[in-house]
Amino acid sequence: MAKSTSRLVSLDILRGMTVAFMIIVNTPGSWDHVYPPLRHSAWNGCTPTDLVFPFFLFIVGVSMWYSLRKYGFEINGSSLLRIFRRTITIFALGLFLSIFPYFKMDYSTLRIMGVLQRIALAYGIGALICLMVRREYLWIVIAVLLLFYWALLGFFGGTEPYSLVDNLVRKVDIAILGKDHLYKGFGIPFDPEGLLSAIPSACSVVIGFYIAEIIGKGSANGKTVVKLLLIGAASVGLGLLWGMLFPINKPLWTSSYVLYTAGIAMGVLALIYLISDVLKFQKWGTFFMVFGTNALFSYFLAGIWTELLLFIQIPSGGEKISLYGWFYERVCVPVLGNINGSLMFAIIQMLIIWLVALILYRKKVYIRL
Repeated sequence: MAKSTSRLVSLDILRGMTVAFMIIVNTPGSWDHVYPPLRHSAWNGCTPTDLVFPFFLFIVGVSMWYSLRKYGFEINGSSLLRIFRRTITIFALGLFLSIFPYFKMDYSTLRIMGVLQRIALAYGIGALICLMVRREYLWIVIAVLLLFYWALLGFFGGTEPYSLVDNLVRKVDIAILGKDHLYKGFGIPFDPEGLLSAIPSACSVVIGFYIAEIIGKGSANGKTVVKLLLIGAASVGLGLLWGMLFPINKPLWTSSYVLYTAGIAMGVLALIYLISDVLKFQKWGTFFMVFGTNALFSYFLAGIWTELLLFIQIPSGGEKISLYGWFYERVCVPVLGNINGSLMFAIIQMLIIWLVALILYRKKVYIRL
C-alpha cells in the first residue's frame, strides 16, 4: 500500500466511472430483467456496456505512462520486475475469482481466462511494447498489430471468419487451453477473453499510453482538450469505416472495435479533463474518485462479494435460495418491480463496494496490485 501523491484528477474520475458501471452491469438482480443498454451486444455491434472494458484498458494505458515515467521509460531490472510482478498478480487474482469460494471444485473444468486475466495480459504486452518502442513510432506498431490481427482472423477463420463458430480466436483457445477451460456463456466453448484477442486488447492499452504523453507533458490547457477531441473523432471515424469490412465486435476484440472504443474514451477523457484539470472544477467527481483511486481493488472486492451472495443459501418457502436471489426477489422486486428492481439491486451492490472504497479514500490509502 502507498500513500497518495499528486494525481491526474480527470483520470481518477473516468476510472471511477468505469468501475462503477462495471459493477452495475455485472450484478443485475436478474439477467432476465436488464435494460438493453446494460447488456452486451449479442455479437457484432457496440452498446454502452461494450464500452466499459475497453475504457478500462485505455485507462490502464494512461496510468501506465505515469507509473513507468519514474523508470525513465526504459527497460531495466526495476521496470521489468514491476511489469512482471503486476501481470502475474492480476492474473492470479483473476484465477482466484474463478475458483472462489468453490475451492474443492473440479479443476478440469476451470475457466482459465477472464476479465482480470485479460487486463493482466494486455497490460504486460502493452507495457513491454511501450518500453521497447519510441513513442513517435507507437502508432505504427498499433497499426501493424491491428492489421496483422485482421489478417489472421480473415485468412485462418474458415468460410465465416468473424462468426462465433469459425473464428480463429476460438480455435487457438481450444488448441492451447482445451474446450473444458473456456467460457460456455455463448452456448459453445468460446472465450471472449481469449489468448489471441489479447493482441488487439494490448493495443487498447498502448493507445492509452500514447494519449497520456499528450496530457502528461506540459500544463493543463484547452489545446490539449482540442487535440484529444480531434484524435478521438478520427479514431471513431476510422473504426466505423473499418467496421464495414471487419465488424465492430467485443467478443473477438476486433481492430475496428479497438479504434472505435478508444476514440470514444479519448472524447470522454477530454471532456472530464477540461472540467476537472483545466477549469479545476473537481467536487462533482468526488463520488467517482473514491472508486478511481482503488479501481482494481474495488473490482476484485465486488467479485468476491457477488460470489459470497450467490454462495450463501437461506431458507425460502421450504426450499433454499441464494442470498443474492433472496435480496432481489424479497427486497428489490416488491419496491420497483422486476426490471427496475434488477437495476436497483445492481446499484445497491455498487454502493456497498463504494462504501468500502470510501474508507480507503478518506485515509488516502491506495492498494496497488
